[in-house]
Formats: sequence, structure tokens, C-alpha cells
Amino acid sequence: MHISFSYRFWLLLLLCGNFFWVSPVLADDRFKVLVVFSYEENAAWDIEIREEIEKVLSPFAELSFFYMNTKVAPEGGSNKAAEAFSLYQQIQPDGVIAVDDNVQAMFVVPYLKNQTTIPIMFCGVNASPELYGYPTQNISGVLERFHLEESISLCRQLAGHIETFAFMVKAGPVARLIAAQLETEKHLLSARMVRFLTPKTMAEALKMAENAQEDTDLLFLVALWGMDDSKGKKLREEDLIPQIVKVFGKSTTAIAESVVKQGALCAVITNGREHGYRAANMLLQAMRGVPIDQLPVTCNSQGKRMINVSTLQQLGITPPPMVLRGAELVRSPQK
Repeated sequence: MHISFSYRFWLLLLLCGNFFWVSPVLADDRFKVLVVFSYEENAAWDIEIREEIEKVLSPFAELSFFYMNTKVAPEGGSNKAAEAFSLYQQIQPDGVIAVDDNVQAMFVVPYLKNQTTIPIMFCGVNASPELYGYPTQNISGVLERFHLEESISLCRQLAGHIETFAFMVKAGPVARLIAAQLETEKHLLSARMVRFLTPKTMAEALKMAENAQEDTDLLFLVALWGMDDSKGKKLREEDLIPQIVKVFGKSTTAIAESVVKQGALCAVITNGREHGYRAANMLLQAMRGVPIDQLPVTCNSQGKRMINVSTLQQLGITPPPMVLRGAELVRSPQK
């Protein structure tokens, strides 16, 4: 069969067009991204953030992850930061995502700030960005702010009378950052804080929860994993939260999904997925050439209502059906 020259020409052009259309996904054209986490690989918060980063960036970048483990081993933070920098030098990334405050203080500020021009996006940062000298010409990101009043309001809708609350967080840098936010926002809260509890061990946490029953209607449980038991073993949330909830015996709330799943009554939670998604998208835009001043520092805004049905039943609460509407209902693990 005779094939005309024009037909062969257009067929060749079509094939060439298809070839050039797929070429941007070749390995040589992919970005390299380093993601450094403050905490541990099995921390629920970090898992949420990582999953969203992977969803956004995996089609366009080779991802390397590093965990500084500063929740369970804070004394090793400096050494871990040095290891992270060694990995950074090895892979020479096109961009960096830095998760939570310890990475900023221990890694980004001493090793990268004013030392590189590649884009760096932070997320999960509780401190004022000015503390780290952010933003800069190549650094921006996502601040974490807790839905405190929203959680108090949800607890009141479920349990009724709430005028006072206590806050329990493991002693350390995170406690200081949370205390600063509470001080800034206390005039916005409909309940009065009467205790700020910073236990170092499980025994201290249980004693503090027991004492707080006397003058406290509600207990916030925040960032408690990594506390020691009586033998010095680092404990997980599933080891801690159910016991504290039981000892306190009243309404409890949180800022993290995992704490509600382990027994806190309810919460309007901060969403690690939102942080991962926003930071990854901002970094992708920056690596593609969008100037940092067009990617200003932002703040989390999405809150998810969660209610633990097991704890509702244990406290003998029968909530109005309207309060349950739109909330994610969970049950505590069976022991």
C-alpha cells in the first residue's frame, strides 16, 4: 500500500510529540527533596505529614527522609542535626521541608539559613517565625496553631458545664511553645486555665491528673509520648493516654487525632495532613521558580471534629444528636 509523504510526516510528528510529552518524568528531570522531621518515624503526626508530602511530591521528586528523634531522645538532637546536614551535603537537594520546631532550631538555623539559596519550607512550627528569623529570601512555610477554643466548645456541647481547664504536656521545649500560645490567646478562650502541668514521668502525670480533679473541669492532653515509666522506658501514647483519662475521670481533650483514638473524649484537631500538603505544594512552586515573597508564611486553618464513643459511654454522657453530626466517631482500642 502506498503511504503518502504527508501522512508519514504527520505520523512522525505525532510520535515525536508523544516522546517529548513524556520526557519530563524521566529520572534526570526530577527534583531532589530532603524532608527532616523533629520526631520519630512512628509518631502519628509525622506519619500524617509524610503521607501528604509523598502524595504531592512523589510524581516530581526523589524524596529522602530523616528523623531527629528529639521527642524520645532530646539529648541527641545536636548529633542528629549534624547527621541531617551530612545527608544534605550528600544528596545536594533542590529543596528542603523542615517539620516542627526542633528542626528549625537545631538544623535549619545553624546549618542552612543564610548558607544556601535553595527553597526551604517549614511546617508544624509553634513558635513565632521571628524567633528563627523567618521568613527569608528562601525560607517560608506553615505555622501550627491549635484549635483550643473550638475544642473547649465541643467538650461543653457534649458534657455541659466547663469553666476551668488544665493543660498537660511533657516537660521540654514543646511545653514552652504551647505556654506562649496560651498566654497570647487566653483572652479568646471561654474557659479559664487553672493549671499548666509538665510531667516528666508517667507517675508524675497520673498524680497531676488526680490532683487536677479538685478544681478542673477539662484536661488538655498534648505531646505526652516519650515520657519514662518507673524503669526509665520511653512510653507510647497507647501506654499513657488511657491511664491518664481514667485517673482524671472527667472530660479530656487534645490537639492530635491519635490522642482521641486512645481515649480523650473529643477534640477539634490540628491536621498533620494539612501541614504536609501545604508545605509540599509551596516547595514545589518554589522549586519551579515562584519567588518566596509570593509564598508568604501561612497558618493551618482546617480543624476536624473527633469524638471518642467509648469515652462517652464510660462517662455516662448521652450527647445531643446534632453534636455528633459531621464529627468523626472513633472507639478506643480493645484491651
